[in-house]
Amino acid sequence: MDFIQIAKNAKAAGLEIADLSDEIKNQALIKIADKIEADKEEIFEANREDLHNAEELVNSGEITKSVFNRLKLDENKLRDMVKGIRDISKLPNPVNKKLLVRELDENLTLYKISCPIGVLGIIFEARPDVIAQISALAIKSSNAVILKGGKESVNTNKKIMSVINSALDEIKEFPKNVLNQVFTRDDVGEMLKCDKYINLIIPRGGSRLVKFIKENTKIPVLGHADGICHIFVDKSADLSMAQKIVTDAKTQYPSACNSVETLLIHKDFPQIEPLLGSLELSEIKLIPNPDSWAFEYGDKILAYKFVNDVEEAINHINTYGSGHTDAIITQDHDNAEKFMNKVDSAGVYLNASTRFADGFRYGFGAEVGISTNKTHARGPVGLEGLTIYKYKLIGNGQIVGDYADGLKEFHHKDLI
Repeated sequence: MDFIQIAKNAKAAGLEIADLSDEIKNQALIKIADKIEADKEEIFEANREDLHNAEELVNSGEITKSVFNRLKLDENKLRDMVKGIRDISKLPNPVNKKLLVRELDENLTLYKISCPIGVLGIIFEARPDVIAQISALAIKSSNAVILKGGKESVNTNKKIMSVINSALDEIKEFPKNVLNQVFTRDDVGEMLKCDKYINLIIPRGGSRLVKFIKENTKIPVLGHADGICHIFVDKSADLSMAQKIVTDAKTQYPSACNSVETLLIHKDFPQIEPLLGSLELSEIKLIPNPDSWAFEYGDKILAYKFVNDVEEAINHINTYGSGHTDAIITQDHDNAEKFMNKVDSAGVYLNASTRFADGFRYGFGAEVGISTNKTHARGPVGLEGLTIYKYKLIGNGQIVGDYADGLKEFHHKDLI
């Protein structure tokens, strides 16, 4: 089947699922979670095949070591994947929510109602758990989706999608073609041109992928190009807290987009040597003068810089950061407030690791990605970020002419 036909089918399915009851959507999610758990050994086998093939891609330089690390699917990741799907089933239905009810005049009421976006085009690298996360979020938010994963994870992606669709086939009320998967580079090109059928593109991958997509489509793109995250250790910071937070933010998962890449330290912080020494003991390579402050290492490498005050830290972050997630460690309330208000990022944290920037950890069940956009959705994008809204107006024969001629007047009374 050619891509245009897949996109047409997805659009038709998106219109069908828009009217599906929350009960059926939740039933579908539980079935998917159960089926993934039951078939996990087949999924692991497909993933082992991908890992074996990916070793050659790393050796040839086609993919990086950090991409290879994201590819591995183990018991912990699968457990989180299944839990995320079940958590999504327990969340409130994000569509058909009344966001505004305003009586314009007697028997003339305006409703602002949440609704699905329509068809989502997802292009991602490595991480095969993305398939399950996005499928679950798409179902719950009543969107259709077309997924294109990287060649390094093709076997795992095929198997997970096969398991998901086999679960959906058991629910006769569930529309066909809600979840779709494509595989070739040509499909990516077709997807980016397909603004007639696809409403939103969401890239999940490195900066080259995201920049390429943004430069080659008229479809709105939701995502982030880089994850250049900062931590500022203020003069009043507690040493043990700083050691713990920075170490976690750099070593817990170095290739993640919310891993810290630059450490800013107040020049008068009294325990600079113990802080840097503890980071080196954690096998973090410290770089005092990097070639670029706007670089995402994706490894246990940390650039660091001394600054004069919180203002200099804020200016550095707003100059070199990617608007993803940045943190301050301080006991100074005024500095904390200044930092939290003036740093222009999707996530700004006080005394906490940047690694908390995640839809699962935010209680969204999962996420389709993290957005640094300033329109529609920002930060980890869960169910709410996959909905838009429409206005419904309920009248009783009213016409604009009566208001234009002064025969009637609006009274604009909010009912919720």
